[in-house]
Amino acid sequence: MFKKTQLSYYKLGAAMTAGMVAGSAGSAQAGNNFGSIASNITDSIAALPALLSALAYLFGILLGVLGIMKIKDHVENPTQTPLKDGAMRLAAGGALFALPIIYEAMFVTSGTAGLGSSAAQLNAVQFNTL
Repeated sequence: MFKKTQLSYYKLGAAMTAGMVAGSAGSAQAGNNFGSIASNITDSIAALPALLSALAYLFGILLGVLGIMKIKDHVENPTQTPLKDGAMRLAAGGALFALPIIYEAMFVTSGTAGLGSSAAQLNAVQFNTL
């Protein structure tokens, strides 16, 4: 039913899977608890504001350029392209371009600039039964 080479591939795959499971069982007990998982999530989310700022700048510039192109189309052919299309793109691009600056000003004004959140520590859990 199976060729000899197919059986050897199945044996190799089974051996590799068993090795991975055995290796991960030792590392799972080493430090994976709720505190370390929450800390890893908090550390990963720390770069999110910089990513959102970069995306806001990128799409703000993109919408600004598209707005200028739509206004150019309106100047060349005012009956086909309304002026509001270009103006809306320019306004949205300006809003996106200003978003990181407004975000930073909001945090400086509220007095929480530079303060990040930290993961909560779970010291003990007690289950009371009747």
